Amino acid sequence: MRKKILIIITSLVILSVIFTIKSTNKNNTITEKIKSVNLSTDYEIEQALKDIDDLKVNTVNVPIVIEIPDLNSNNMKINSYSKEKAIRLIRILKAKGINIILEAYPWIANGSKYETDYNPANKEKFFEDWKNILNILIKDIANKYDIDIMIIASNFSKLERYEDNWCDIVNFVKEGFKGKVTYKTTWWYTASWDKKSNEDYYKKLNNKVFSKVDFISIAAYFELSDKKENTVKELVNALNSTTIYNRNQNVLEEIYRFYEKYNKPIYFAELGFPKKDNAATHPWNSEVSNVENSKEQARCFKAYKIVFEDKDYIKGFSVFAVGKKGKDKNFYPSKESIEIISSWYY
Repeated sequence: MRKKILIIITSLVILSVIFTIKSTNKNNTITEKIKSVNLSTDYEIEQALKDIDDLKVNTVNVPIVIEIPDLNSNNMKINSYSKEKAIRLIRILKAKGINIILEAYPWIANGSKYETDYNPANKEKFFEDWKNILNILIKDIANKYDIDIMIIASNFSKLERYEDNWCDIVNFVKEGFKGKVTYKTTWWYTASWDKKSNEDYYKKLNNKVFSKVDFISIAAYFELSDKKENTVKELVNALNSTTIYNRNQNVLEEIYRFYEKYNKPIYFAELGFPKKDNAATHPWNSEVSNVENSKEQARCFKAYKIVFEDKDYIKGFSVFAVGKKGKDKNFYPSKESIEIISSWYY
């Protein structure tokens, strides 16, 4: 009898251990370092899958195109083809054990305008409509396909000051969505001689929306150097004191302050550089130069890797952008960049 009881107890312990391991693995989709790629809005599923394998990532940022006619428009709608394609890809990625970040991606004037310049005429209507967009994505995709993370906004610089509205949206999404929630803010600059830029930084740092999210996301297009080519060492030093326009901005310290203030990890939700001369000058500009320079792009990635890879407060990064190759895809990582990215967190 004792032997039977011992066997039963042993079996229960084993089952408990198995359950614990499975639970831990499930939690790892959130707690592990995120090594992700951003897909271009015109991604091809076959190319995306190849890029995911080549770069050895554990997460994919899947965009859903939100069509907006112009920079001041209050009209918006979900692109049905983008939504259908995303669902097809998500099913494949989930079967492969890849984590998913879902992003409502503002596509303004057929992609010809930056979301950083978007300034809708009716702000109240915008927030109502944006909430409705997110609600549709939660019901039709996020919960249905067990999405891990949702980005509730992306680089809406002219709307970021509406803190209460964004806090309301974060709360709304958290009520309906089972995964983690984040908000993507864009890069900034500061300079010892520029009072306005410093004030803008502290306004961003003190924005209440960062107190609401599960982790803080930054599109990391920081301007580092005005040289067309840099050594890795120069770029590493520039992350501690930028040389462009003699700003001497300490990017590393300013990012750390977000973690210090909110005790929440920092995620580079976009990390990309054009394959061009001056890639470190205006990393956000795909046409920063007419001269191709794949090695300079790789040096930029390597500098970020050196500076941030061992920082515990950095949750991870997402490479911008893959999923389609072509002459106009200046952000697509070069062979040299792929070698560096694939070894990151690996």
